[in-house]
Amino acid sequence: MIKCLLFLAFFVPVAATAADLKVATWNLNWLTTRAAGDPFLPSDVTPRGDDDFGRLAQYAVELNADVIAIQEVDGSRAATKVFPPDRYAVHMTRDHVTQRVGIAVRKGLKYDMNPDVTALGANHLRSGADITLHLPGSDLRVLAVHLKTGCRNQPLAKAHDRSCLALRDQVPIVAAWIEDRVKDGTPFIVLGDFNRWMDGRDTVLADLRRAAPLARATEGRSSPCWGAENFIDHILAGGAAANWMQADTLKVLIYRETDKTMKDRLSDHCPVSIRFAVPD
Repeated sequence: MIKCLLFLAFFVPVAATAADLKVATWNLNWLTTRAAGDPFLPSDVTPRGDDDFGRLAQYAVELNADVIAIQEVDGSRAATKVFPPDRYAVHMTRDHVTQRVGIAVRKGLKYDMNPDVTALGANHLRSGADITLHLPGSDLRVLAVHLKTGCRNQPLAKAHDRSCLALRDQVPIVAAWIEDRVKDGTPFIVLGDFNRWMDGRDTVLADLRRAAPLARATEGRSSPCWGAENFIDHILAGGAAANWMQADTLKVLIYRETDKTMKDRLSDHCPVSIRFAVPD
C-alpha cells in the first residue's frame, strides 16, 4: 500500500549538526523576475509579485534544509529572493533557458562546483547541476536534475511519443554519471524533478539501478501536495550515501494556502526532503 505523507511546518529553524544533513528538492514553477509579457515567458505564465516571493522565502525558512535542488528557476537573481545570500549560496547551471536547475547550499557548508551535465540539456532541455560537498567525514557528490516532462509512466522501450523519446535519451546520461561515481568511490545523491512516477517495475528506475544500487526516498509513498498524487520529485542515493539515508525522515512541506489559484503564486510542487546521517 502506498502511504501518503503529511507535513506542515511551524518551527524556528535550527542549524543541523555535522552528522545530520537535510536534503530537499523543490520545483519552483517558472520562478522569474521577468515582467509579464516578456518574450522568454509563455503567455500563460504570470510572474510573482513581492508578496509571492515573500511567501516562498518563508517556506524556505520553514523547510530549513541544508541542500536544496531547485528547478524551473530563471537564474540566481530569482533564486536569491527565496534563498537569501545571508543563509544560502546558490549555484545555477549556465543554460540559456528560462527554466534552469540549481542547488542552494546552506552557508557554512563547503562545496566545489563541477561542470554542468550539459548532455541532459540537449534540444533546449535542462542541464544537470553538479557539486561536491565537503563534509567533515566524507565528500558527497550531488546531481540536481529536471528531466523531460510528459512521460510519467509509459514504457520507454517501445516509445514513439516525443516526450518519452527525449526522456529515454536522458536516462543513460544519468546512469553514466552514476557509474562514474561508483568508479571513483564517492557517495552520491541524484535528486530533482524526474517527471516520472518510478513505481513498481518502472523502467527508468530499473535502468538507473543497473548502474548502481540506489535507495529511493519516495519508495512506496505518495505525495499530499495539493491533494494525494504520485511523486515525480525524487531523491536517490548511492554508494555509502544509500546507507546514510534515514527513510523515516521523508517529509513533504505542504502549503497552508488551500485555494488552487495559489498554485501559480507558490508552486504546483511542494518541497520534498529527507535527512542523511553522515559519519563524522
